[in-house]
Amino acid sequence: MKKIIIILVLITTSLNAQNTKNQGLSLEECIQIALDNNINLKRSYLQAKTERLNFRGTKSRVLPAINGSYSYAVNKGRSIDPYTNDVIDQQFSYSNAGLRLNAPIFNGFELRNSIQRDRYNMEAAQAEKEATKQQLILDVTLAYFQVLNTRDLWELTKLRLESTIKQTNRIKSLNDEGAGNPADYTDIKGQLNNDQSAVIAAKNNMQQSQLNLAQLLNVDTEVKVTEFHALAEIKKHELSAEEIYLESLENLQVFDGQRLRIKATKEDIAVARSIFVPDISLFAQLNTNYSSLASLLNETGTQVLETGGFISINEIAYPVLANESQFSQQDISYFDQLDNNLSSVAGISMDVPIFNGFRGKRSVALKKIQMEDAKLQLENTKNEYFQAIKLAYSDMEAAYENYFVLRDQVRAYEHSYEVNEIRFTDGVSNIVEYIISKNNLDRSMINQTNAKYEFLIRIKILEYYRGKIE
Repeated sequence: MKKIIIILVLITTSLNAQNTKNQGLSLEECIQIALDNNINLKRSYLQAKTERLNFRGTKSRVLPAINGSYSYAVNKGRSIDPYTNDVIDQQFSYSNAGLRLNAPIFNGFELRNSIQRDRYNMEAAQAEKEATKQQLILDVTLAYFQVLNTRDLWELTKLRLESTIKQTNRIKSLNDEGAGNPADYTDIKGQLNNDQSAVIAAKNNMQQSQLNLAQLLNVDTEVKVTEFHALAEIKKHELSAEEIYLESLENLQVFDGQRLRIKATKEDIAVARSIFVPDISLFAQLNTNYSSLASLLNETGTQVLETGGFISINEIAYPVLANESQFSQQDISYFDQLDNNLSSVAGISMDVPIFNGFRGKRSVALKKIQMEDAKLQLENTKNEYFQAIKLAYSDMEAAYENYFVLRDQVRAYEHSYEVNEIRFTDGVSNIVEYIISKNNLDRSMINQTNAKYEFLIRIKILEYYRGKIE
């Protein structure tokens, strides 16, 4: 059996060298690739950016709103002269320009509470992003160890097959020489088929675990991993399940995110209540206009004209003359009109809520329901994590105890196999005893490998719950 152990060590060493040569990925490299490529993590980044932009948008509402307007049009047909207000029937062009300002003064603290609400939502999205990152690191770590576990099991099945092939060849030689029992040869061939099937199944399990890891990394190529040397010594965990749970409440971002969501819903209730308070705002407006009909009459001189009247002096009729001013029409320029027609207005407006169909009352009630639901969600998450921690802790303890039991079992079956192999080779025992002894050893080695990785996986899960995976 010592030869088998030596062969296993050589195979493991060879595999490590081959993985290094093929540039196998370390656990840290796999985690980094996942952080760069994972789609769910990218979506959490986008959500955090969205909440940050929402927060900035709400903050900007404290600034006054300033808007300008300009229009230009051509009018045909009967209309009102915008310059003289006369009714006319001719074509003309006109334009209007304006500048408006509106600044909130008081709105029942709706704006202040909205800013605080969106700040909590922004911080919650950031915490949820970190929680997604923590969960991804855990998933990649577990998938990585699963690849190592299935790879080790595959190597054990190949080692079993190699040993069975040697025995099969030896028995076949004896059978060909007429010195062996024909039934021994058929029995060992059946065992050979079992071992070949086990190799196929183990290889398939390894490939599936590699695909699972590749999916988390969001890569299309086959994922090869390097060996992980974190199990130099298996030690019992130093904390209890309750202590780990208390650390999780303080360190896991998933709880921080839900606490912040509760605070956001509380501020949302205050926002809804602002509908019952008058809204006071400051407004100002600047306007001007232009019309193509606008013009000035400039005096160019005077002219003596007969008025059509007469005056009689000594029975002689003399026409009445008068001086009449002469004018010329001059269009007013575009910019002069804009300057001349400038007007402004400023004031304060107040919107007093009187009756809104109970919309405010319903809105406040809905926000309160949302807050209660957020609290229940947090409590449910706490319960789920506490149960998950207790389960992982129980599995860890079982794997810890089972590992040492299986280690002793492997040692016992190693000795039994060595004895039965010698007895079978010397013809003292039959093939059935040899196969039973071999299968017992193979199963115990596989179970010990599973227990080792089960313990390591549970330790990593507990480290995640403590907030130690970063």
